[in-house]
Amino acid sequence: MKTALLPQLQVFLAVARLRSFSGAARELGVTTPAVSHAVRQLEKQLGVVLLTRTTRSVSLTDTGRRVVEGVGPALGQVSTTLTEVSARPGEPVGKLRLSVPRRAVPYVITPVLPTFRERHPRIEVEVVIEDRFVDIVAEGYDAGVRLTEAIERDMVRVRLSDPFRFVVVGAPEYLARHGLPRRPEDLLDHECITFRMLSTGALYAWELERGRRTWRVPVRGGVVTNDNGLSVTLAEQGLGLAYALEPVVEARLRDGRLQRVLEDYAPTVPGFFLYYPSRAQRSVPLRLFVEAARELAAKEA
Repeated sequence: MKTALLPQLQVFLAVARLRSFSGAARELGVTTPAVSHAVRQLEKQLGVVLLTRTTRSVSLTDTGRRVVEGVGPALGQVSTTLTEVSARPGEPVGKLRLSVPRRAVPYVITPVLPTFRERHPRIEVEVVIEDRFVDIVAEGYDAGVRLTEAIERDMVRVRLSDPFRFVVVGAPEYLARHGLPRRPEDLLDHECITFRMLSTGALYAWELERGRRTWRVPVRGGVVTNDNGLSVTLAEQGLGLAYALEPVVEARLRDGRLQRVLEDYAPTVPGFFLYYPSRAQRSVPLRLFVEAARELAAKEA
């Protein structure tokens, strides 16, 4: 389709739909002679007759009908697409693609996204839930969410949560049967629900600390998963001990479904952060999302 013909095609389609030059003129906000001139120009450029005109009616020729059937839907789709992507003055439009680990969803998706979408309905947000380490630049993400130790030093970081602890938990009935571990090494004698790292395929060694000393305990058990939520659920059912974010299991701890063990060895991490390559590369949708995330973090501080 030659782009020079688009204005005349739009006029012709209006005349064809309304079967009226004057009706098309009113719809398009132009004069009737202007509509007639546009149709004549189109017919001249195409070298065909599109409309049969009488003093009382307007009808399509066979060629005109073919143009309506062939070009009309495509031109309508073009118009719809341009309307969708065009913005009113000051209205942001675009797409934001985020990589988020499952356990971070309550900190970035649940609290931030409703407010963000209400403010910026023309920005499409794609959230990819994945627990592997992701190269957000190579894989086409605008930003990611991770714990600080998983973020490269050259990334810009925006805090999304307060610091929290990782804790070892078990159901009271499991602990009654197997006893309480007193030292990190005791975990080697317990049934532990282990976590397989998607990025390496290795089983995660539980990290504990006390003072300046740290432990990485290569725990083992009869159940391996790559989902932290499942490991907590299975621990609640008495299948073994689980290693979890303390905020995630807080309700279960309060009502006694789970119990902390080795609490003196629970490590504290700085929390979840939104991260992206640099301020210079930040898109408008990302800038607005960062503003919403910072606003939420300030309210909860």
